[in-house]
Amino acid sequence: MPDHLSQDATLPSVFAQLSSHVGTPRLVVTIIFHPDPARIGNYAVLPEAGSAKVVVIGRHSPLFERAGEATGASGLDDGHISRSAIRLQQGARGVKLSKLQGACRCRVAGDELGEDRAFTEEQLDRGVSVFLGHSVVLLLRRTVVNTATVGVVPPAGDQMIGSSAYMRALRQQIEQVSQLSADVLITGETGSGKELVAQAIHENSARAGRPMVAVNMAAITPSLAPALLFGAARGAYTGASGANAGYFEQAEGGSLFLDEVGDTPQEIQPQLLRALQQREIQPVGGTTRRVDVRIISATDADLDSAETDFKMALRHRLGAAQISVLPLSSHPEDMGELARFFLQKSCLEQGKPDLLPAREADQTAIALWAELFHLLLRHPWPGNVRQLANVISQVVLASDSVPRLSPELERELINAPKSEVKPSIDKSGSTQAFAQPGPEDMRSALEEADYQVTVAAKQLGITRQSVYRFIEQSPDLRLAADVPLEELQNVLQACSGNLALAAVQLKVSLHGLRSRLRESRHATLKSALT
Repeated sequence: MPDHLSQDATLPSVFAQLSSHVGTPRLVVTIIFHPDPARIGNYAVLPEAGSAKVVVIGRHSPLFERAGEATGASGLDDGHISRSAIRLQQGARGVKLSKLQGACRCRVAGDELGEDRAFTEEQLDRGVSVFLGHSVVLLLRRTVVNTATVGVVPPAGDQMIGSSAYMRALRQQIEQVSQLSADVLITGETGSGKELVAQAIHENSARAGRPMVAVNMAAITPSLAPALLFGAARGAYTGASGANAGYFEQAEGGSLFLDEVGDTPQEIQPQLLRALQQREIQPVGGTTRRVDVRIISATDADLDSAETDFKMALRHRLGAAQISVLPLSSHPEDMGELARFFLQKSCLEQGKPDLLPAREADQTAIALWAELFHLLLRHPWPGNVRQLANVISQVVLASDSVPRLSPELERELINAPKSEVKPSIDKSGSTQAFAQPGPEDMRSALEEADYQVTVAAKQLGITRQSVYRFIEQSPDLRLAADVPLEELQNVLQACSGNLALAAVQLKVSLHGLRSRLRESRHATLKSALT
């Protein structure tokens, strides 16, 4: 980027959102757990459907490699895995997985692989877990392959773990942004690691030797904002016996990290905007002075929403460069490496280094570790990386010589909704018939979606019309609009007016039930008026 552009803090974002998903998606198999922990994170890019429609997953195939390392490729090389365990057959709209005769135990999407299982492209986009024997956990996922090198790992990036295409692209973008002087806006869900990205940008920039001051903007009250941000001169207010440096002055020559900037009170925004625009501050009771500070901000709020009260001029000055940090569910390939890292960290902090999984461990210990990683892979992680770190810390706390789960963790990991969609059974042998789920899959998807047609259709990778048609053809299923009013009133009375519980009893969506009630009330009112 030309230098004069990097200096212009008034430009809207001149960097596109992180674009690791550019290109043609490919099927990638990633090692989430392996008896040799060094193999975790290795991956294999499967041949495209047009070049090789059948792939065998087993002890010696496919060949796995590690991103950015020229160490050659190798198979799973685990004696407890069959030479040929699963046949993967690619079709026009998905893949079919078949367990080969005499193969070791194979679990796909949490279920034993008995009959052939078919997965649509949409299901593969989310990822499918594969558990071989009792020792190896894999993730089969359709994703873009980034052939670029890993790039410089930032000093603060010792916690920015992951070999996925997304993480490699993220590290590259951090490296590029770090070399500029433009302000940076980091967006992403809570717990996704925005503060680590901010720290990595600072520590890779020319300002690395200067301070990085972090401020939680949601915690600043309007009345204290001027003094906290810009400082105060001696005697500026009662009790000010000396001059107090504000956050801008404390970060002089370095970086000021405005965390949760989307929650900045409206009253503070004009003051902050002027300071960013002029790069000048005026301490309370003092004179105006210039400051040399780079602003790095982060938010989980949608600053571009029409409903936000965040000033667009301030948003543009904050985001001359912008990085979007994706949730963990968008790059599950990194789950294994992240879990291993947090295990190492927690074991060190809690004085349990012998607990870590090791290649020389006995088969029982390896099986327990594999089961744990399998649970972690299949969890949806609404709290993102931060939640994963907390869970690992709790695992270490509850464990002795082998990994164990507390009752609370067992409920959280085992009974929580899974991140995967159940596969559909395909008995036809045709690779062109993968997308059509069977009746039991339709029922299961409707139950998991609380009978919301749109959600169930998305999970199954089919149209809403297909779900509506299935409900219409099923004697025991119906829409909320078809529930007789008398039956509805009886169920509501039995449920003490609890609409959500009534929806479960009637096997209809809560939204549809609300609409049904509104329509009945309107009809009653209209009848009374006429």
